[in-house]
Amino acid sequence: MNGTGDGANAMEAWLARLLAPDGAPLETLADCGTATVPALAALAAEALARQRSLLVIGPDDADLTDLSNALDINLRPLCLVLPAAGHVSSIALRATLSLLRSRLSRGAEDTAGPAWATQRQRLAEQDGLWRQCLAWSQRGLDNESWPEGIESLFPVRILPLTLARQRAVSADWVVVTQAERLAEEELRAWSGALRTLLLGQVAPKGMPAAEKPAARQRAELDVLTQELSELELELATAQAEIVDFTRRYHALIGTRMATLDELRAELAARRAEADAADPDMQQAATTARARAERTRHESERFAASDREAMPSFRPSGDIKKLFRKLAQKIHPDRACDDADRLWRTEMMSEANRAYQAGDETTLLDLFARWQQNFRPDSGHEGDSDWIATQIARLKKRIAEIERELNRLFGSRLYELFTATNIARRAKRDLLQEMADRLDADIAAVRAQLA
Repeated sequence: MNGTGDGANAMEAWLARLLAPDGAPLETLADCGTATVPALAALAAEALARQRSLLVIGPDDADLTDLSNALDINLRPLCLVLPAAGHVSSIALRATLSLLRSRLSRGAEDTAGPAWATQRQRLAEQDGLWRQCLAWSQRGLDNESWPEGIESLFPVRILPLTLARQRAVSADWVVVTQAERLAEEELRAWSGALRTLLLGQVAPKGMPAAEKPAARQRAELDVLTQELSELELELATAQAEIVDFTRRYHALIGTRMATLDELRAELAARRAEADAADPDMQQAATTARARAERTRHESERFAASDREAMPSFRPSGDIKKLFRKLAQKIHPDRACDDADRLWRTEMMSEANRAYQAGDETTLLDLFARWQQNFRPDSGHEGDSDWIATQIARLKKRIAEIERELNRLFGSRLYELFTATNIARRAKRDLLQEMADRLDADIAAVRAQLA
């Protein structure tokens, strides 16, 4: 992007014009050079905080990946970032829907705050469209157009000009980047917007020549790599959270269940002994003993694994960003050949373990190793077939992660995990409540045995 200046100051200037009560519907302001992307990301956070919808329009896909990376990692699922190419934009949209659904299902601390509360309300008000979009995503049909109005589910939309125009997308605030590349007839207030900012030179230079196919393919590959890294981060986070939750569940509930089942088995055995002629009593005692053995073995197994357990999973924002960056760089589906794929697979496995352990030092070491050993395969830069193969690999992995997240969300343990998170927002500890009820049951059975 052209222009110079400080990103924070530029963002404040843009925000002032967007909020000005006497502002014109259309204004042209300077961008801030290389700081424009982080300034736009900061503006997105401001829009969400002020409950304003924002549409950021670029001339092409070139800056989409950098802008997606610059967005607040906790707010990224609220932002729709789509490339121009139809087949790639559908994949990116499905990935974003999976990301949003996952974050809502997890209900973790990174979905706290007014922006997420507003998003929950938005989805509740548009429940029919939300369900329609999820069904469209799960069908995964490449030739099926996405549901009309899907953009309205996302308060921040970041699109290339052709897609924004084609979909007739609007917002409260519209910011058009690189305005000098617009044709003269495009220099107008965006339909439906309260304010439109054109960032760049005042005098238009006309639309650029069409992108070369290889450059367009490369941009598509970069966008999919970004989407994949977001999903890899989401999957690793969800898996680590459920492992952490499982440990707490068995510490609070599993041990009590084992105690209760053992006491119930003892009570059933006493009753069977007192009425040896009753076959139902004998069967009840046998069943109770078998259940007690199962819960005891399960409790012992988790107790043994807990002795070597990692600390509670509480990754910082910096660790999340570092893991996402690593996933973009070292992902096996970006490999050039079999040897490169093996090396990347080993690195990715180490990165997953380090992330789930909250081990920032190892993640930094992995990144340093990648920088030291990575050798770009420049011979493939313009190879359309090779890039198409890479895109197909990324598409396949994105679909795999979406299926894995759906499987995880459908498990009974995850339903309980989600319920505990919802209860926590209401200042309740659901697991402790369950533990208290089990303690009461244990006391009641002990009283019968006394």
